[in-house]
Amino acid sequence: QVQLVESGGGLVQAGGSLRLSCAASRRSFSNYAVGWFRQAPGKEREFVAAIDWNGMRTYYAESVKGRFTISRDNAKNTVYLQMNSLKPEETAVYYCAADPGRVGPRPNLYAYWGQGTQVTVSS
Repeated sequence: QVQLVESGGGLVQAGGSLRLSCAASRRSFSNYAVGWFRQAPGKEREFVAAIDWNGMRTYYAESVKGRFTISRDNAKNTVYLQMNSLKPEETAVYYCAADPGRVGPRPNLYAYWGQGTQVTVSS
């Protein structure tokens, strides 16, 4: 069992930046792939970024490439999502998810989910 807690969300103006954190309760988190997803009201949950267990491979949705960066610090059991040049349409609840298996963009790959952190981008 892994508990995930997201933090770092908030209100930011368009073009601004935020860094989200996903902290895990378990030391073996270093063996887990982690993904970030987001869900806006009335929309389906969508993939944002993912990172494999040792940080060697990262994956991004096309819409965030070049603006968002996913990274991890296994010594701190934490994964980060640096978000730059934010757009109003990226207002959503952002979730991190983890799994000891394969990394990928599909939500059903991940067994463990956090409760999310709200990101609001004003125009």
